[in-house]
Amino acid sequence: MTRTKIMVVGTGAMLALAASPVAAQDNWQDRDISSLRGETQQRYDAALALTDDAAVVEANDPRFIWASEAKVQCGIALGYLKSRTRDSVSLGKCRDAYARMTQTTRAMAPPPPPPPPAEACNTELPGLIFFEFDSAVPGTEASQIADYVAQNAAACSWRTFNVVGHADRSGSNAYNMDLSQRRADAVASLLGSRGIATGSIDTTARGEENPRVPTDDGVRELQNRRVEILVNQ
Repeated sequence: MTRTKIMVVGTGAMLALAASPVAAQDNWQDRDISSLRGETQQRYDAALALTDDAAVVEANDPRFIWASEAKVQCGIALGYLKSRTRDSVSLGKCRDAYARMTQTTRAMAPPPPPPPPAEACNTELPGLIFFEFDSAVPGTEASQIADYVAQNAAACSWRTFNVVGHADRSGSNAYNMDLSQRRADAVASLLGSRGIATGSIDTTARGEENPRVPTDDGVRELQNRRVEILVNQ
């Protein structure tokens, strides 16, 4: 028996279509021409509708292969039937492809989620959290920032995270170094609670060494009481 193999582009799956698997099961010569023509037209119309379905085409749905075959073979059979000729080969192929089209299940993985917008993958400074004076408790916006980083980590290929704590210049250098470390640890814990592996998170304390807004010693400045979340791909 001759078989034709069809490759589904993008899936690598091979589908085998028998030349005429049901022709021997039906004696087309005993069937009424009108009923055969009506059945074949119905199958042709259903196959045509499926091949025009953008959702099926764009999803690389295997039903599209059988619908395309059914449309061709049923169209050939209809041509014969219009001249009152029962072509057993095209009728058999029409019926077989239509049956496969309607029975094929979509055993495919769901499509991947759409990539995040380009701005979501900013690697320069994807997370910035500010703190109240003399506090290592992340502010109310910290949860949203942690969610944002965690939700985009995989899509943006962020593999390691450096959480850097800072302080303003209102305390001693030693105290501010300890405070900035506690701030970094608090944010690292927050990221871990969002599913980011703790082994991919490093913390660094900078104290008052790298102010966001330069000030004189002893000046309180919110912009300097911060934790920066840096990422590496």
